[in-house]
Amino acid sequence: MSAASIGYIALLRENRAFRRLWYGQVVSQLGDWFDSIALFALLYKLTGSGQAVGALLVAQFLPATIVGMWAGVIVDRLPRKLVLIATNLGCAALVLLFLLVRSPGQVWLIYAATILKMSLVAFFDPARTAAIPNVTRREELIAANAISGATWSAMLAIGAGLGGIVAGTLGTDAAFLIDAASFVLSALCIWQVPIPEPHLHERQPTSRLQEFREGFAFVFHRRDIAVYTLTKTLWSFGGGILLLLTVFGRQVFPLGVDGALSIGLLYAARGVGAGIGPLLARRWGGDGERFLRRAIGPAFLCTALGYAVVSGAPSLLVTWLGVMLAHVGGSVQWVFSTALLQMNVPNRLQGRVFAVEGALLTLATALSSYSAGLAADAGWPPRALALALAGVFVPTGLLLLALLWSAPRPARPRA
Repeated sequence: MSAASIGYIALLRENRAFRRLWYGQVVSQLGDWFDSIALFALLYKLTGSGQAVGALLVAQFLPATIVGMWAGVIVDRLPRKLVLIATNLGCAALVLLFLLVRSPGQVWLIYAATILKMSLVAFFDPARTAAIPNVTRREELIAANAISGATWSAMLAIGAGLGGIVAGTLGTDAAFLIDAASFVLSALCIWQVPIPEPHLHERQPTSRLQEFREGFAFVFHRRDIAVYTLTKTLWSFGGGILLLLTVFGRQVFPLGVDGALSIGLLYAARGVGAGIGPLLARRWGGDGERFLRRAIGPAFLCTALGYAVVSGAPSLLVTWLGVMLAHVGGSVQWVFSTALLQMNVPNRLQGRVFAVEGALLTLATALSSYSAGLAADAGWPPRALALALAGVFVPTGLLLLALLWSAPRPARPRA
């Protein structure tokens, strides 16, 4: 059976282990976007500062850079199912700390709890990504990643939209309580998943430092693996778009209390675009490695076009459509680069490789987000900021188009 013949519904119906892992993802990520929109709205309300929101994005992404480099070693040493459950329960406890924030003097607690929470997520994400090949066959792998990417996007769209409504009507506390409950429910779903753990039998008895070096060296031993690993990092240098959605929602087209509703709608547009991107691309080009490689560069250019539309949008509707188009491209590069790594990296190294990838991309996102916050506070108009960020994706898209169009070179023998 070819990979192209595996349908999404058939995969969920026939592969019970993947289905249950997917249930855990659905519940956890739905709550995540309730949490994010509520935090953006609360922080902007308490501080009124774009730089403060940019600092929150740094707090959300920077821990993975510091912790993530070593998280992969732990993920490749421990049962990945245990890592997934433990991180979910820890995140549930940390989200409840947001309920204590009531004044500008307590804003530090938002940053502290966010840093700790995202440090746990730095373990969760590589563990879940590395577990997918263990519960799917090769012919199911692209469909499984497309479902995972589409689910993340759908939960972003649903969670962001509902989170904006809940935060704008019922208040931020309701969103935080829903998020904490979602982490607990996600842990219960994953507890029922039978996840094979072949990496526990394949690993060599070496020190943590040696295992870290082995994973890092593997990434840069082959040019194609290095490019796949750095693809999300290159895209994330335009990560200031996350702040841009908040600024547009609050300053340019505000709806709801403190712009929470329009912020939620723009994040929902991001989710819709990211959801349909890999599904459309897969239907158009199939699941072959050649197409996956060649689609990544044009995906960057699609993102550039989308945010160029946003920069000149005359209404919230046109802004919504531009954001959707931008994240069609963003999700294609995300899903396809992930699948290419899963196909080409040994399972015993996947936790480390995905952790290195996550650390680098979050560092790029944090730097871009904070820079965008500084630019916003320095008086940059939101439309000019959107156009500048759109321009970031053009040279990187052209570079990846050149690097990935031809077939990868054979790997050199390792000494």
